[in-house]
Amino acid sequence: MEHRLVQAVEEALGWDGPGPLGAQFARGSIGDTELLGRLLTPPRLLDMVMRRSLANPQFRCFRGGEELHPNAYLNPQVTLRGQTIPMADMRRLRSLLQDGVTMILDQANVFDPTMEVACRAMQWWSREHVQVNVYLTTNDAAGFDLHWDDHDVLIVQLDGEKQWEVRGTSRPVPMFRDAERNNTPSEEIVWAGTMRAGDVMHIPRGYWHKATRVGRGDGQSMHMTLGFAKRTAVSWLSWMADWSRETELFRRDLDRWGSPESQEAQEKGLVEAVSRLIASRSPAEFLARREQETVAPRHVPHLDIFGPLEAVACIAEFPPRIEESGETVTVQATGKKLIFASKALPALRLLLSGRPVHLAEAVQAVGAEAEQVAKILTEEELCASLTPELYSGYTGLVTSATP
Repeated sequence: MEHRLVQAVEEALGWDGPGPLGAQFARGSIGDTELLGRLLTPPRLLDMVMRRSLANPQFRCFRGGEELHPNAYLNPQVTLRGQTIPMADMRRLRSLLQDGVTMILDQANVFDPTMEVACRAMQWWSREHVQVNVYLTTNDAAGFDLHWDDHDVLIVQLDGEKQWEVRGTSRPVPMFRDAERNNTPSEEIVWAGTMRAGDVMHIPRGYWHKATRVGRGDGQSMHMTLGFAKRTAVSWLSWMADWSRETELFRRDLDRWGSPESQEAQEKGLVEAVSRLIASRSPAEFLARREQETVAPRHVPHLDIFGPLEAVACIAEFPPRIEESGETVTVQATGKKLIFASKALPALRLLLSGRPVHLAEAVQAVGAEAEQVAKILTEEELCASLTPELYSGYTGLVTSATP
């Protein structure tokens, strides 16, 4: 999937693919300035917040480095049946934004089709799970104090400006669940300066950083943070532990009360079995299976009672694996393995390209089987019906797969 955001980030940072993710700090600027407003604007963010039931911690506000109580910006709405639904109190939020506050919406890709498609494009690019958080800071306000993240991030300044300080690591590749705490900030300042609209910054896992508008007076800043949850060798070992359940020896109780000889024999057998297990499941297999077995995300189901299927888009979290073998083609994605006749290959490549596909045009491009293949892929949840809302997430950002 070729997405304008992916191309813009690569050009801004001088990257040729996702290889540099997590390697070192990087900073640049997007030349495609029209892209910024197309992705998100402050009014669109506030509209998104207004129209949804949101709760802390997905929706938060900070002032002076301290998190505000949810009652300061949320107001439970009571329905006619007496049900309570948390909603943003837009009047209170307006007052906070005027005084100066940092408003945070986690997982904006869950609520907005443009963010959803951008997030999926970044996942196809990086082969890692990605989440989009949006930060809006107004007037003389600060965000988080100096901290580090347990994942790599790409920050895109969408509007306004904000002062940043980025420091190096004080513990190599720290983890959320780790062998020791990582509480002492590094003294090494990697970069300090102002992020302005169009600027892009990559902060690897473990780098300390903070951002603020304190002392900058009236104005605002909005940026999106793309968080990349990369897998580690610990992830591989955890996955390996799940496979150990297939072997009877690992399911047996540890010998607590037996003789020293029997305990020693069990330990020797376990060590040998662990060695065989590790040799049988490589890190490469772990990464490949993780991509292929990730289930389909939320989507609007297609029902014939609503009308015929007219357009689709692949919604797999990662690029489907397509393999041709003799008279058949195998597709693996979203935890499923589908087998088609080899004549379906052109339609499969088109429909699973990650770009929106109008079936009438697909039939003209690759043949009548495109329509039937599209129905199968939609039923199996590798593709979803291209609703007007979903299509809006692609418009102007991803080229259609057919003319």
